[in-house]
Amino acid sequence: MLFPDYTETKVVYHVAPINDLDNILKKGIRYDDKFTYESKYLNFHKYIDSYKPNTIPNWVIREKAIFASLNFDKNHQWHSHSVIMAINIDPSKCWVANENLANELYEPFILKDVQGFECAKKYIYNRGKKILHKYWTTSLSFIDNLKYRRDKEKGYDAEVLVFDYIPPEHINILAIVSDHKIMTMKEWKRFFCDRR
Repeated sequence: MLFPDYTETKVVYHVAPINDLDNILKKGIRYDDKFTYESKYLNFHKYIDSYKPNTIPNWVIREKAIFASLNFDKNHQWHSHSVIMAINIDPSKCWVANENLANELYEPFILKDVQGFECAKKYIYNRGKKILHKYWTTSLSFIDNLKYRRDKEKGYDAEVLVFDYIPPEHINILAIVSDHKIMTMKEWKRFFCDRR
């Protein structure tokens, strides 16, 4: 894994577009404060929430979550022009689910109403129900995950749903991702600020 385990660091990792960084540093992180929240994710979150069984606590509402990761593979494919941050969380206000299952549905969900891709509706309706059943039934509280370590299971890419405001003082910038490299803050400043 890329970073030491949560049991050592007591942080999870949040990735955001660099366009959001100024706002994050000034105001912290809220679930709906990114430029892309409504345009890219809100309806998808509502779709997944609509399949949430009654066995999941009422406070777990994907639509109102900040998304983070427990860790990343060393070969993780980063989005260019992003910032990687370590954030402190309250474990009692977090839930863990398998991001691989959600990701399997994202493109079909987005494309289902686009001309030429209407066949994705059948996939969403038939296969999507089964995937979301598995998504929810394999999810668990963050605290339970620390006991059972589902995030360590093969094929389980743990996404941490954080149901709490993250203030600026609980955020540590680890790296900036460009098209060509990943630089720590120190490396970035040395490259862009210290060069004459």
